[in-house]
Amino acid sequence: MMHPREIEILRDALAVLSEGWSELPDFEQDVDWEALAPVLDETARRMQDNYPYAHPLYAGQMLKPPHPVARIAYALSLWVNPNNHALDGSRASSPMEKEVVARLAEMWGWRECLGHLTGGGTMANLEALWVAGKLAPGKMIVGSSQAHYTHSRITEVLGIPYAPVNATPSGHMDTGHLKVLLGGGDVSTVVVTLGTTGLGAVDPLPEILDLKREFGFRIHVDAAYGGYFGLSSRLDEGPRAAFDAMGEADSIVIDPHKHGLQPYGCGSVLFRDPSVGRFYKHGSPYTYFSSTELHLGEISLECSRPGASAVALWATQRLLPPVPGGEFAGMLDRCIDAARDFVVRIEGSRYVPVHTPDLDIVVYAVRAASASEASRYAREVFEAAASKDLHLALIDVPIDMVRVALPDLEADRDTITCLRSTFMKPEQTEWIPTIVEILELVAPD
Repeated sequence: MMHPREIEILRDALAVLSEGWSELPDFEQDVDWEALAPVLDETARRMQDNYPYAHPLYAGQMLKPPHPVARIAYALSLWVNPNNHALDGSRASSPMEKEVVARLAEMWGWRECLGHLTGGGTMANLEALWVAGKLAPGKMIVGSSQAHYTHSRITEVLGIPYAPVNATPSGHMDTGHLKVLLGGGDVSTVVVTLGTTGLGAVDPLPEILDLKREFGFRIHVDAAYGGYFGLSSRLDEGPRAAFDAMGEADSIVIDPHKHGLQPYGCGSVLFRDPSVGRFYKHGSPYTYFSSTELHLGEISLECSRPGASAVALWATQRLLPPVPGGEFAGMLDRCIDAARDFVVRIEGSRYVPVHTPDLDIVVYAVRAASASEASRYAREVFEAAASKDLHLALIDVPIDMVRVALPDLEADRDTITCLRSTFMKPEQTEWIPTIVEILELVAPD
């Protein structure tokens, strides 16, 4: 929730900002200030109809509160309202965007690359797959069956063939099935997910890189959710190896509005080979005249884009540099710690984790005789927990993904509805006992 100090700091920063135009002639915007208060009061009351996303007891969807520095910097930028399409609309925020993208690239060792911020992961992945299609027209793109649904949808929009790769019971890409698909000789790009949105699973990138050396294809890493975890010191051996190999990918997507402490929408796409910028090349008779430097609109499919996103991310990276061992990396460590503590605390209870979490997402079933009964119990727990201010999520997973955890479960349906908790707030490390206590209270008899 917003702290009163945020308003004070924003007021002081606005005073500094206004000094930049102190020599301009005075003018007053024509605003009926008396009319604003009742409208904003009504707006605030309407906004009360939301889940308490910022609170540690919200452990449902991927909704992480922005850091105060990001909120303040974003709001500060709105008094200018820059458009990071062309430099004449964003003289300060376009250079800031280039700086933050370069800082992101440094996380996986890229020094020369092409990239920019986007409105979110969907647009970022669209641009990556669009470039993949340009490089290999008519060839197939493949991704895990646990990859985000956006990939199959985007390729349909782009008119690119797409095929799913089977996932293992643990939710990782099945490299054996991938090899079968590669044997057909028609695959141009493999989408590797480092942090699936369902299970938080990290695909085995090193094994896929071995296949790349054998078959020859491009690798696009969708790290929209998990990308920042490469900075964490808590990763197990498999995920650690995958994140360490990110620099060998051809393109990468990471969303600062997930674990990067940013407001929506702030995604990013980066290409290791800057020459792919040739596919973006276009002219504009009225926007690219103010400077001979690169305009971000020249390397983006989006036109108007909020400079506020770049300003907020720039300020956040200044305060909390994304480096191993830093304060920001420590926040990620605490998220993984929370997930692991949660798993330990529910062992032997009415709940059973269906997998060992790679990151900070835990999927867990309610013990029952059959899949249909377990699914019904999960929905009941979901509602009962919410009545006690603990907010969870639900997910349907294939039966084979719970077989190790629940070997005696009657498979009277193809999928089982499980509970899902995303522990993406560092503060949740202190709240896990309370969360487990509530779950025990609402467990089925």
